[in-house]
Amino acid sequence: MTEPAFTEDQIEAARKIFAGPIAFLKSAPKLEHLPNPVVPEVAFAGRSNVGKSSLLNALANRNALARTSNTPGRTQELNFFDVGEPLKFRLVDMPGYGFAKAPKDLQRQWRYLVNDFLRGRDVLKRALVLIDSRHGIKDVDNEILDMLDGAAVSYRIVLTKTDKIKATELAEVRARTETEARKRPAAHPDIIVTSSEKGMGLPELRAAVIEALG
Repeated sequence: MTEPAFTEDQIEAARKIFAGPIAFLKSAPKLEHLPNPVVPEVAFAGRSNVGKSSLLNALANRNALARTSNTPGRTQELNFFDVGEPLKFRLVDMPGYGFAKAPKDLQRQWRYLVNDFLRGRDVLKRALVLIDSRHGIKDVDNEILDMLDGAAVSYRIVLTKTDKIKATELAEVRARTETEARKRPAAHPDIIVTSSEKGMGLPELRAAVIEALG
């Protein structure tokens, strides 16, 4: 297993950027509502209850940044956040997937929206796919990984909620996840291990976002 290689300078530069202005811009239920592609974007994907909002809030050192886009009815929208003043880049909170009880037409709507966004968004530099460390990669996760591979969008897998499992179990799930990532054409070989509650891996995740911008 390899740790993501970031220098102290990269970690500090990323910390400063995320300590600066970050603001909710808009929600886009359809492609025609997307903001103009004027800056690079990094998207966050993950199934429902993976801890995406908590991680985004922790990443930005804010308690309620992602809550803006978490109100009922917005679950099937792409949510955009402006970072920096002047604007440097955008974070995209993609709609959660894997809700077993969701109506079929809602699941289809999610698939069309996400697939079209991934294939048509030239400014999208990378996706960060959040995987619950207690469960590892499940079938519903493989669907989004297949979509990213098919769209040739570079992505990195991020394990969440790692404070909830034992160190030995974490080592096993991490090894399995890295093995799976190496089989996939668009996946970054190194994964990041995080806990939004304990702050684990957040400096590296911030650096990974900045690195992805190119």
